[in-house]
Amino acid sequence: MKPPRLRRATAAAALLCGAVLAAPAWAMVARLDDSASPRAHLRSDFSNAQAMDGHVVVLPLGRIEYRLAMTPHMGRRARIFYVIPASVAGLRSPAGMLVQWRGSGAFASGSGRPGDRVQVWNGVVQAPWMNETFELTLRIDPRELRMPAGSALSFESFFEIETLP
Repeated sequence: MKPPRLRRATAAAALLCGAVLAAPAWAMVARLDDSASPRAHLRSDFSNAQAMDGHVVVLPLGRIEYRLAMTPHMGRRARIFYVIPASVAGLRSPAGMLVQWRGSGAFASGSGRPGDRVQVWNGVVQAPWMNETFELTLRIDPRELRMPAGSALSFESFFEIETLP
């Protein structure tokens, strides 16, 4: 019969091994390289803004092309997320802005607020590049803006990839 200290150590080791073996395999997350994209930084001066009602202004940003480098992830199962930065200069609260997009290729259309990470694609990466165009529109509550007169609203959304085991 084992001494009590040894029994406790053996039980603790068995518990630890069981926890390690039962732990789920975690996905790897990385920011996708979009440096080959023609224009990833969004900037608008409100010249095309349209009032929807007393509390919302709709600001169409137009078509934004993205070119994502996928070579490091080829052959892997993955999910791609559109990430809206949590901090937007001049915006007091994430509730003050809604980003809406309509994909024109393999990516899903959707919407999100600053700080959101929205899944737009799921599948196996099969090519070294993914090209996508979003038709972007902002819905802004002007009461949530604190910008100097004549300044532009500016932020840079990006894409993250989550490769799965």
